[in-house]
Amino acid sequence: MKAIRAYAPASIGNVSLGFDVLGAALAPVDGTRFGDEVEVKEAAHFSLETIGAYAHKLPDDADSNIVTKCYHYFCEKMLNDYKAVSPVAITLHKNLPIGSGLGSSASSIVAAFAALNALFDSPFDDDTLLTMMGELEGQISGSIHYDNVAPCFLGGMTLMTGSPSPVTLSLPLNDQWYYAICYSGISVSTAAARDILPKQVDMATALTFGRQLGVFVHALHSKAFSLAASVMQDVIAEPYRKSLLPGFDEARAFSEREGALAFGISGSGPTVFAVCDSQNQAEKIAAYLDKNYVQNDDGFSHVCQIPKLGTLVSKA
Repeated sequence: MKAIRAYAPASIGNVSLGFDVLGAALAPVDGTRFGDEVEVKEAAHFSLETIGAYAHKLPDDADSNIVTKCYHYFCEKMLNDYKAVSPVAITLHKNLPIGSGLGSSASSIVAAFAALNALFDSPFDDDTLLTMMGELEGQISGSIHYDNVAPCFLGGMTLMTGSPSPVTLSLPLNDQWYYAICYSGISVSTAAARDILPKQVDMATALTFGRQLGVFVHALHSKAFSLAASVMQDVIAEPYRKSLLPGFDEARAFSEREGALAFGISGSGPTVFAVCDSQNQAEKIAAYLDKNYVQNDDGFSHVCQIPKLGTLVSKA
């Protein structure tokens, strides 16, 4: 019986300066697997089993689970293309906390589509899969965006094009940057975090946003990494979203005193990240965040880098 397993890593949405258009995958330097996994195998009828540290946070009704919706959407697309599809048994290993700002829903969605695509002999190319992933992510967040699903699927740091093909472009990475990331343990709804934002921004803010993003992309391609770090400031979302994150200002102040290159909110939060130019610096900041930013026993911190590879697919 054919069976496929897909692992999809956690991710940082926005990366501070790129609201809805920048994203980066995450990989702890200690080798910890940091993402959801989905196993798919041929079966007589469809079923979904959820296991893992955060499975108890998911809806009890399998029909409400986003992975079930991924399967039905995948089947719909297959049938529209006159391709054969059959029932499967799916197991979701829910390893990322929900509402954490770590691309938890994106990880489940990406792993599900990647595993299904592999099981049925890769009927869809990457851009088609990304479009499908973005549409399912939009069902949860309230708007279609790719800043988590794209890096989760492809790895690296990605820039969204706004075009159906290519959906995203890969940006150069600095192998010397480390990311101290910390999940506080509370939950922040993506939809609620979007609702808190203004519906319009003023001209000065729009100009700053465009200038920062342009400089950042140019600096990465030019390997001017100090310049790239200098513009990693969120002028769109952070001024509003930080009110949802207890201890944010103190965490930022400590990280800046320790020489962090940048500090920001991962996606909608509450996870925060500090960009560091050494592993030792990242470990020191992560230890502080673990002690002072974490709100309950669900919180944690990791020292990560951005992996070149995203979703990993193998035979189960």
